[in-house]
Amino acid sequence: MFESQKILPAISSHQDLRKFLKTSMPYGILMNFQLAQLPSLIEAMQHADKKILIHLDMIKGLSSDEYGAIYLIQHFKVDGVITTKPRVIDLCKKRGVIGIMRFFLKDSISLSQSLEILKRSAPDAVEVLPAKHSEIIDTIRGHTSAEILMGGLIETKEEIRSCLAAGAAAVTTSNFELWSE
Repeated sequence: MFESQKILPAISSHQDLRKFLKTSMPYGILMNFQLAQLPSLIEAMQHADKKILIHLDMIKGLSSDEYGAIYLIQHFKVDGVITTKPRVIDLCKKRGVIGIMRFFLKDSISLSQSLEILKRSAPDAVEVLPAKHSEIIDTIRGHTSAEILMGGLIETKEEIRSCLAAGAAAVTTSNFELWSE
């Protein structure tokens, strides 16, 4: 799905975007920006032939529901949306863009609830945070055919290798020092 890209840069500043645009990686995630900033950021990414994933829940001034996703898909022609909302995943399927469901696993209850949501929504990929416990990948894999991404609290290349060795399709990170594959 991500053209064999094993690290998905999470871009949250103009400086990070400039760094990302110099890489050969096709996919990047925009997050922590204001809605008013998106046009120039997306234009820069499109001009560089980059694939655009937007973290819907982390764009200031944009509704994080289906209507916000419709706006991103129709107006900006984004390649994918990351969300915590199953209805947005359904919309992504209907609109033919990548739908990535994001889960925060803090205990066995959140794991159980996330697995139930995962079964119902059937996203293209699931991003699991934090990535500190990559052994959870086997449990999740038993409930979905979606690609599994790991992210959050990744501090070293060894942690990235551990996630990939455990079966993650890719790792998301905002740490520029870890972007090289």
